[in-house]
Amino acid sequence: MRASRLVQLLLLLQTRGRSTAPELARELEVSVRTIYRDIDALSEAGVPIFTEPGRAGGVQLVDGYRTRLTGLTTEEADAVLLAGSPSAAADLGLGTVLATAQLKVLAALPPELRGRATRIAERVHIDAPGWFHRPDETPTLAAVADALWHDRRLAVRYGRKDAVVERRLDPLGLVLKAGTWYLVGRNGTAIRSYRVGRIAAAEPTGETFDRPDDFDLATHWSEAGDDFARSMLRVRARCRIAEGHVRLLRLGFDPAAVTEALASATPPDAQGWVEVTLGAESYSVLAHGILPLGEYAEILDPPELRAQLAATAVAMADRYRRPVDHRNRRGDSPFTRGVSPQ
Repeated sequence: MRASRLVQLLLLLQTRGRSTAPELARELEVSVRTIYRDIDALSEAGVPIFTEPGRAGGVQLVDGYRTRLTGLTTEEADAVLLAGSPSAAADLGLGTVLATAQLKVLAALPPELRGRATRIAERVHIDAPGWFHRPDETPTLAAVADALWHDRRLAVRYGRKDAVVERRLDPLGLVLKAGTWYLVGRNGTAIRSYRVGRIAAAEPTGETFDRPDDFDLATHWSEAGDDFARSMLRVRARCRIAEGHVRLLRLGFDPAAVTEALASATPPDAQGWVEVTLGAESYSVLAHGILPLGEYAEILDPPELRAQLAATAVAMADRYRRPVDHRNRRGDSPFTRGVSPQ
């Protein structure tokens, strides 16, 4: 651990020039006292490093000195592929390895390119998960990742909504989707996705396995995602929509449903309406999805869904036809609470 930190310290000084001990301590996540001990260790190893006291002082290498420790280890070369997602690298236990690899790459660049790369890192940050997303607790992720790196079979306990099941899985890949980790694993001949946050236990069986030669993680994930989205479209309805409002289907329906609806659209009739087939998880979901289109959409079939929308429209019309009785309201609206009439 200390050897890796000494390499990081040396590369930081080479790429950034003079730095203060507190700055180096924050970067390497150690105490200032540890930094001074590491500086002494580098000096004893023959590295021309010196400190200068005072407000404008700091730690730096002798001008012109360059280390040759810029070759990437196997782990560092692997970690470079996660450079766009440092949080993912940290989750997989590669955070320190990635930081060292990035420093080595910077140290090997000419000064002008090094400065440009540093400016980009200072000005661009990628935060993939959506707002208000709380990441899963993933205590088994490290064990899963270790088995993945070494092609080791796992015995896992996986929590479903109604039960905990046991599986023997060949880990083929890990996918970070919108801040959530998924394991793509093979159980027998079936390849499925498992949410890592629901894996209660993951123990090596002592067996290894051969990865399928034709397996491509990105392709599998894309196809599996499309299949899952289509599988969720369990009910369908035929409806007519004003041509200029078809694009508003995106307000209430998943992309897979919108894609299917657009593919089924008929040419507009004389009044400018098109017929489409809409899919959803349930008729209730479908009814709520079509409501934002208001009078510019009409359910044609099935009859029970048409009746449900008609009843909803009658209830809404009846409610809005009545004047608001402020004396009988229970509680204030969140939009008017604390607002006094003028």
